[in-house]
Amino acid sequence: MTSGDPLQILGAYAEAVYARDVSALLALYHPQVTVYDMWETWLYDGRDAWRGMIEAWFASLGDERVEVTFEGVHNTVTPELALVHAIVTYAGLSASGERLRAMNNRLTLTLTRQEDHWLILHEHSSAPVHFDTGKVNLQYR
Repeated sequence: MTSGDPLQILGAYAEAVYARDVSALLALYHPQVTVYDMWETWLYDGRDAWRGMIEAWFASLGDERVEVTFEGVHNTVTPELALVHAIVTYAGLSASGERLRAMNNRLTLTLTRQEDHWLILHEHSSAPVHFDTGKVNLQYR
């Protein structure tokens, strides 16, 4: 869990994904989180539903790791809520650390303050779609 600055959640997210640590990643989410994901399932309602997706994702990686980086980070903070949005890059790394592939998407998080820390209450991932072809653009630049 993160405290103080809500942007700390991004670092904790990146660390948990790189470590493929399901428990650490889920600890960042509110029990009643709603996730609008980009892949196959449009909606995950609650942390338990989200757990299944995370476990399947990490299991699919074999011996690879995923390096997560953020750019263009913006946030707005109130005493009870924070809104964070950024461009996120997910880079697949081989067991030796070689970059195999990467993709970008847009990420928006709504965080809620729980006593002395922040939890993700809503997550929304998206990528632009070309109007004529229907193809998704997973490269930011």
